[in-house]
Amino acid sequence: MTGARPRVKKSKLLLPAGLAGFLLLAGAFLASATEIYMFRDNRGVIHFTNAPTDTRFRPFKVTAQIKVGSSSLRLDADILQPYIKTAAKQYSLDPALITAVIKVESAFDPYAVSWAGAQGLMQLMPGTATLMNVGNSFSPRENIMGGSGYLKRMLDRFQGDLKLALAAYNIGPERVALEKKIPDVAETQAYVKMVLQYYDLYKRKK
Repeated sequence: MTGARPRVKKSKLLLPAGLAGFLLLAGAFLASATEIYMFRDNRGVIHFTNAPTDTRFRPFKVTAQIKVGSSSLRLDADILQPYIKTAAKQYSLDPALITAVIKVESAFDPYAVSWAGAQGLMQLMPGTATLMNVGNSFSPRENIMGGSGYLKRMLDRFQGDLKLALAAYNIGPERVALEKKIPDVAETQAYVKMVLQYYDLYKRKK
């Protein structure tokens, strides 16, 4: 996910394809016996919260276990290659790197939405989408172009240091610039490691 993220957030906004990410957080709520509420608005967007402020919210119960990344809306990586190659050429990036970021960010689910509100294949936060002139974060083409452009900005800012650029993509550039290293945050360190592992895998598949 791009940009700085709050560590705790009471309200989540997810689409059906993003339920897997939500259920990770929901598990923690359920373990502490906190009630989860939901409602679907007139656009079909599902809202979740543990502190309802709207009368449309109703109690929600997790009745089945869903594996992260198991959404039926995932796309085959090969289908996305035309968009990935276009973005790679425009921003002088390795297509394998873009593919690796998509894999870790969304598992190729174009409608993935995180609990923090990051959207689409490369998990663009709303502010990042605006910065990169992305009008529709759920459009594979727009999302890949915007996410790739933002990743290129991070690489330029951190003088080509891929590990720092990936950390900045995940947790936000200001935090990385302040600490001058990958922050000591388990999520970010795991994220960088996973992207690099997939990057190596996709490079070897060329």
